[in-house]
Amino acid sequence: MITYTLEKTLTPEAFREILIDSGLGARRPVGDMERLRAMIENANLILTARDGDKLVGIARSVTDFAYCTYLSDLAVHRNYQGSGIGTELIRCTKMHTPQAKLILLSAPDAITYYPKIGMDRHDFCFYLDDAQQLK
Repeated sequence: MITYTLEKTLTPEAFREILIDSGLGARRPVGDMERLRAMIENANLILTARDGDKLVGIARSVTDFAYCTYLSDLAVHRNYQGSGIGTELIRCTKMHTPQAKLILLSAPDAITYYPKIGMDRHDFCFYLDDAQQLK
C-alpha cells in the first residue's frame, strides 16, 4: 500500500536516490550533495510516496500557496511508474495549494504524460540559465 505524506525530514541522500531511481537524475545535480541539500531546504512543499519504508516518489515544489505553485521535481521510482503515483502526488500537491495554479516544466520523456492525466499545455514558457545571456 502506498502512503502519501507531507515530508519534513527528507535527507539529501534519499532525495538523490529517488532522483536516480526515477531517471530524473540525468537532469539534476545528483553529484553535488550541498546543492541537493539546498534544493530540499529551500522548497516549501515536499510530498512523498512510500511503499512501507521505501521512498518511491516525490513531488518537490516552491509555492506562495495563493497564486502559483512551481512543481520543480516529480520523480517516481522506475519500478513504480505507470501505477498512478505521479498523478496522486500532483493531486496531493494541488490539494495543499488549492488557490494556486500548479506549474511545471516537463522532462522530454514525460511530455506526453501530463496531457494524459488532464493537465493543460502552455506554449509560453521561458527560462534563463545565466544572467550573462541577457542583452
